[in-house]
Amino acid sequence: MEEIQDAPASAARTAIRDGAVTSVFQPIVELDSGRVVAYEALARGPEGVLRSPDALFAAARAEGCLTELDQACRAAALRGAVDQGLLAPLTVFVNVEPDALDDAPLAAMFDPADRFPDGLQVVLEITERALAARPAELLRTVARVRELGWAVALDDVGAESLSLAFMPLLRPDVVKLDLRLVQERPGPAIAEIMNAVNAYAESTGAVVLAAGIEDGRHLTMARALGATLGQGWLFGRPGPGAVPGQRTGALRLPDARPSDADAAMISPFACLPSEVAVREAPKALLIELSKQLERQAMRLGETCVVAAAFQEARHVTPATRQRYRDLVERVGFVAALGEDLPVEPLPGLRGAHLAPDDPVRGEWDIVVLSPHFSAALLARDLGDDGPDMDRRFAFALTYERDTVVRAAHALLSRVAPRSGAEAGAAPSSAPAVAAARQLLAGSGAGHPGEALLERALAAVGSGVTIVDLRLPDQPLVYVNPAFEQLSGFRAREVLGRNCRFLQGADTDPAAVGRIRAAVAAGEPVQEVLLNLRAEGSTWWNDCSLTPVTDASGAVVQYIGIQTDVSARVEAERALATERDRCRDYEARLAELGTRRTADGHRGQTSIDSPGARRA
Repeated sequence: MEEIQDAPASAARTAIRDGAVTSVFQPIVELDSGRVVAYEALARGPEGVLRSPDALFAAARAEGCLTELDQACRAAALRGAVDQGLLAPLTVFVNVEPDALDDAPLAAMFDPADRFPDGLQVVLEITERALAARPAELLRTVARVRELGWAVALDDVGAESLSLAFMPLLRPDVVKLDLRLVQERPGPAIAEIMNAVNAYAESTGAVVLAAGIEDGRHLTMARALGATLGQGWLFGRPGPGAVPGQRTGALRLPDARPSDADAAMISPFACLPSEVAVREAPKALLIELSKQLERQAMRLGETCVVAAAFQEARHVTPATRQRYRDLVERVGFVAALGEDLPVEPLPGLRGAHLAPDDPVRGEWDIVVLSPHFSAALLARDLGDDGPDMDRRFAFALTYERDTVVRAAHALLSRVAPRSGAEAGAAPSSAPAVAAARQLLAGSGAGHPGEALLERALAAVGSGVTIVDLRLPDQPLVYVNPAFEQLSGFRAREVLGRNCRFLQGADTDPAAVGRIRAAVAAGEPVQEVLLNLRAEGSTWWNDCSLTPVTDASGAVVQYIGIQTDVSARVEAERALATERDRCRDYEARLAELGTRRTADGHRGQTSIDSPGARRA
C-alpha cells in the first residue's frame, strides 16, 4: 500500500500514454511430456513504484483509467508475443480485467491499430467475478471472442465457489485451478472442487491447468487433481520471452463450440428441442414446480446458479420475496427478470426489466444449474383471462444439460450490470453497528453504560444476537464472541445481514415458519434448529428469541440466545434409536416364544403317537 500511496497522481495514465506497460511470459507445460505448449502474458508497469501489476491496477482504479490500462496490457501482451516469436504451435494466454468490461466490452479489449499474424494463437483468461458483475456483457464478449478463433480459460477456479457455478455457462476450453489447490493440505473444499472440475472436463473435453507448481509435491498434487497442464516456478519464472532450450509442442484443446451470440435474441422456451413434449398446466402448478426447483437449488448451495422470469414485477409477491431472500443467502448467484423489475429487486438479487416486446415477457421460467445438476421449468403464457392462478401455460420440465445451459444463457444475457458502487462490494454493516451502539447504550454512543453492557454480553457463554426490525431485511446488529465461536462467522461478516445465512437445506422449514410467525406477531419463541457453521458443518441450535419494545410498546428488536445442543440432540436420537431397537427385539422375542410354544404343543402330540414310540 505504501508504494501505491507514493505513486504520482497521474502515474497510470502517464504509463499508458508513454507505452511503458509491457509483458513478461511464464511457460505452461504439458505434464506428461514436459513440453512447453503455451506462455501466459503477465503485465508489468514502468520501473519504480508501479512495476508490480497490483500497484499498477490499483493506481488505474484510483485515476479512473482501468479500461484503458486493461486494453494497454492486452495489446502489450499480444505485440510482445509476436516480437518474441511465441507463435504456432505455441499458444499465448492473455487476461481480461473483470472490472474493465463496459457497455461495449469487445471494443474495449483491442487496439484497432494492431494487426496480428494468423500464427498467433490466443486463450483469453476470465474470472467468475466478471460474470457476476456484468453477465450479459461478458457472455456476449465470450461469444464474439470465439468467433475470432480464440479459446477461453476460466481462471482461479476454486478460489470462490461461484467459479464452479459459472463453469457450465462460460463453457471454458481450459479450467485453470487456483494455486492454493496444489499448495494446501487436501480438505472437503478441495474434494468438492475436484469433483466439479473433473466432471466438467470429462463431459466437455476441457483441459485442466494447475497453477502455482513450485516443487515435486505440488506436481504430484496437480496430477492427482486431474491437471494435464502445469504452470509455476518449477517449470520457469516469468521472463522476456521463450525459455531457452525447452522442447515445445501444440496445446490440444477441445473442438470449437458454436457461438451463443444470439442468446439475447431468443427466449428460454425457444431453447426447447422440437422433440421435447410440451404440456399444459395452470399457473398454480407452475408455482409449486418452481418452489421444488428452488428447494433443490438451496440444497446445492454456493455452487449453483438460479435464474427466473416472472413476466411482471407484480407477480413477485411477498411470499416470493421471502423465498428469494433465502435463495440469495444460500445460492451462489440468483437473478430474476420481469417487466418493471429493478436492477436489484432485493439485496443480492440481480434483476432486469423486460421490455413489453421481449419474448421472455410472455414466459414463466426458472433455471437451476450447478456442476452436477441441471433442471429448467420453461413455460409460455397461453393468454387466458380469468383468475391469475387458473391461467394456462404450455410448459416443459427438462433436465437435459445443453438445453438448461442455453436457457440459463438466454436469461443471464438480459441481466442488468451491477453498478460500479455495488460491484465487488460487501453489504455495509455501518447502519447495523450504529444501531447496536444505540441499543446497547440506551442513548447516544459513548454513554457510560455502553462499555459495561458490552463487556457483560461478551462474557456470556451462550451466543447472544440482536436483530433490528426497523432496518431493511431485519439484520443482525450485534453478535457476541460466543456466537462467533459457535457459528464460525466473524462479527464483521454477519452484521447487517439477516440471520437466514445460518439455515441449510436440512433446516426444518416448519420450525423456521413458526419463528417467522412469532416475530410477525411480536411474541417470544424457542426452537431447536439445525444450523450451518461458516465452514459448512452443522450444529443443533437451541434458539430462544425475546422481543424488545420501545417506549410506545412497539417491538423494535429481538434478542436471541443460541446454545449448542448438538450433544443433547444426538444423545436423544441415539436413545430413541436404541428404544426402537429394544422394542424390535422384544417383538421378535415374543414372536419366537409364540412359535416355540406352538412347536412344543406339536412335539408333545408327536411323542405320544404310536409311530413315535416305534421309532
